[in-house]
Amino acid sequence: MSPTERTPSSGSALSGRRVLLVVTGGIAAYKSAVLARLLRGRGAQVQVVMTEAARRFVGPATFEALTGRAVHSDLFEQSEDVLHVRLARDADVAVVAPATADMLAKLALGLADDLASSALLEARCPLLVAPAMHSGMWESPATRRNMRTLGDRGVAVVGPVSGPLAAGDEGIGRMAEPEDIAAAVQRLLVPGDLDGARVIVTAGPTHEPVDAVRYLGNRSSGRMGAALAAAAARRGARVTLVLGPAGLDAPAGVEVVGVETAAEMGAVVGRLFDDADAVVMAAAVADFRPASPRTDKIKKEGGVPTLDLEPTEDILAGLGKRKSGQVLVGFAAETLDVEAEGRRKLSEKNLDVIVANQVGSPGTGFGSQTNRAAILSRGGDDVPMREWTKQELSEAVCDRLAALLAARR
Repeated sequence: MSPTERTPSSGSALSGRRVLLVVTGGIAAYKSAVLARLLRGRGAQVQVVMTEAARRFVGPATFEALTGRAVHSDLFEQSEDVLHVRLARDADVAVVAPATADMLAKLALGLADDLASSALLEARCPLLVAPAMHSGMWESPATRRNMRTLGDRGVAVVGPVSGPLAAGDEGIGRMAEPEDIAAAVQRLLVPGDLDGARVIVTAGPTHEPVDAVRYLGNRSSGRMGAALAAAAARRGARVTLVLGPAGLDAPAGVEVVGVETAAEMGAVVGRLFDDADAVVMAAAVADFRPASPRTDKIKKEGGVPTLDLEPTEDILAGLGKRKSGQVLVGFAAETLDVEAEGRRKLSEKNLDVIVANQVGSPGTGFGSQTNRAAILSRGGDDVPMREWTKQELSEAVCDRLAALLAARR
């Protein structure tokens, strides 16, 4: 089921909710007028802030007619109050549509040199961005880095999509359709399909000590698990993210418990498991650890050391034996026979769902912007191998969680 299908597209679902709509300087600004109308149609109060560049594409009178409220652009236009603070505090959600490469960079860096960026930096409400730019700008390393930063902070993203661009070009970078952005806003504001569910998500690598300075680890960035935790929280779940040493910021609305080793992760998850409704094991837990780690540093002068390894606890299999009504989702990183290995683990570990993740090929696996994965379920209804953004895959997994939890209620 698509996000648009999951959320009603009309009515008064957003009645009384206050939306700060920031319109920046891209050709897609004309679609933001449609977005303002759709949000108003759902009952929301919409306050528009336009950058100076946005006013070159669409006049403020258009948004004033659609929202019934004055449009603001100048940081210093009102002297009787601090305008950017008032705008930030009056908002239940902030939406940037279109979100240009320039605005995404400002958000990632925390810059505040105009009314729009100042209000967004001040805001403590959920933030949704709808990127729109040419393909080269979207795919540039700088924009990719900025999007990772925003994702790590729990910022919601919708789009971009592929299609016609300015100057007659075509490709990725087109702003998502206003209907899809409005549906995403509603998911942020209206109690979601995971409302009240207690969800544990694991993420990142584990580091297994070899000596006082070295460890065995892997390339996991933790971003897939962090994206899952953020998506579940946005949909109403009470989320605990058990995070290995990945160096990520805590997603908005998520409790984070930091761990280092597989044993520490297993202990934390095991302690929380009985009170959980669902567990999503997205962490790349080490399969082996040094049997006798040294407390001092191994010196090169002593020659090449022999490293004796022992298996770590299979946390996921242990939870499969313990579960009594919890929904259990696993991740399997595989290089060969990806779906077959996923099905084997789905059965052997008593899981409800497993995400079979292909790693090892260029552009896939740890540290990449996308995942090539299949979603396999004990009840069938599998999604075959395809490429996903981390947010798309997170929402798809949360769809499964919501459906399974609803059935068990």
